[in-house]
Order: sequence, then structure tokens, then C-alpha cells
Amino acid sequence: MIALTPRRVAGALRDACRLDVIAFKPGNVSLDAPGHEMSACDFLKSAAVAVDALAAPAGGLGERVLAAIAATRAAVGCNTNLGIVLLTAPLALAALHPSAERNLRARLAALLGTTSVEDARLVYRAIRLAAPAGLGASEDQDVRDEPTENLTRVMEIAAPRDSVARQYATVFDAVFERGLPILRTARERWGSMAWAAVACFVGFAAEIPDSHIVRKYGEARAAALITRFREVESAMKACENPADLLPALVALDGELKLGGVNPGTSADLTVASLAALFLETALQAEQS
Repeated sequence: MIALTPRRVAGALRDACRLDVIAFKPGNVSLDAPGHEMSACDFLKSAAVAVDALAAPAGGLGERVLAAIAATRAAVGCNTNLGIVLLTAPLALAALHPSAERNLRARLAALLGTTSVEDARLVYRAIRLAAPAGLGASEDQDVRDEPTENLTRVMEIAAPRDSVARQYATVFDAVFERGLPILRTARERWGSMAWAAVACFVGFAAEIPDSHIVRKYGEARAAALITRFREVESAMKACENPADLLPALVALDGELKLGGVNPGTSADLTVASLAALFLETALQAEQS
């Protein structure tokens, strides 16, 4: 049976969160580009406290999510990482569970098939505590009510309107089918995980309507953002040295932040992809 230790899992999550703030992601917060009344320091503080809860040696999925969000709220007093926590918690738990399976996605599928109503209840509490901007209402299993279905099922209900929920419904299809291939290709091409993270972020922003933008500004604004990022994606695919694109990325970052536009869900999916890459690599290297 194979299982990663809490220390290995915590290390993978920390590395993913660290790269999240190192990578220059237009419209999002990074070391060199604060914005939306947040700084990289807020995200690093959040990661430092959330990772311990996510990689704890004991506890169910809902417990981990709620503990991570409560710790984040106490540390920084705002919502910096709800999407990251919702996406990385099942990845972490899947890697922690003893199994003969080395494939992270197969482990994840097994985990998502066993979620409970209690997991949903605790995750709902975490979402209400994080208080994300633009949270809408639902006729079925609304987050302001007490859930009556298991966590995977309530995420399936929310999936048509939320990319994070959709990952639970599809066994993280966007992460494994889009995020990981982009990361691996860019890392091999450029030899830089930071630039690979930028390429991953751009890849998500150019393909999937950003749920945060849709909630805050509507579908038309989200569609326009996809068009802008497809231009960036094309330029990245054509360039030999991604650093040559930095002036254009900086200009786009300024434009988006001036308009209050933060492709936050694209960033969350990027962190999840980084975490999945690091966890899967560790599982493949683990001795049975």
C-alpha cells in the first residue's frame, strides 16, 4: 500500500502556493504585482496556515476545508484562498490515503465517490465563513441552507455555474486534461516552473470562462477576457524566451487591475494543477 506522509503532502501544497505568487499572472496577485486590496504576503500567510490543515494526519474532507478556511480567516481576515482550498483538499486527502494505486486521479475518483452529507455541511460552513464576492443563490442545495446531499452531489448541482464545483463532478477534468499537460510541456520547453505556471494560468484563462468574473461582471465580460488571453496564449506558444513577453503581461496586468478584473478561478485551477503535478510525481516515486 502506498501513501504520502503529511509532510510530503504539505511540501507539495506549499510549493504550489509559492509558485502561485512567484508566477506573474495578469490580473492576479503576485510578488511583483499586488492588487484588489491584497498582496503576495496575504497569500503566503494564508498558505502557511491552510497547508497544515489540508495535510493533517487525520480528518475528513469537509473537516480539512473548514479548518483551512478558519485558519486563513484568522491569519489575514479576508478571502484569499477559498477556491485553492476547495481544489487542493481532495487532492491532498487522495494522496494521504493508503492505496495500491499510484495514479492520483484514480485515487481522487475513489475519494469523491465516498463523500458525505457531513462533508457538504462543513464545506458550506467554510464557504459562508470565507464570504466570497458575488456568491449567487441556488434553488437546490443553496450554500446558505443545510445540505441534504453528499459533497460530490452538491458540487455536481453547482457545476454548470462554477468551475471549481465542476472539478468535483468531473474528477478534476480541467486539472488533469488541461493543466497538467500545459505544465509539463512548458517546463520541458523553458526549464522554469514559474513560467510553466504562467502558461498554465493563461491556458485556463484562454479556454474556460472564469467563474469569478462571471459572478462579478457577467458572461459577456468573461468571454471578452477569454479573447484577450487567447492572444497571450498564442504569443507564448510562439516565443522561445517567455521573459520577452513580460512587458506585454505587465501592461495587461495593469489594464485588468484598473478595471477591478481578477481571473481568480483561473489562478485557483493553476494552483490545483501544480499541486496535482507535485503529488502525482511523489506518488510515482514512492516505494510500495
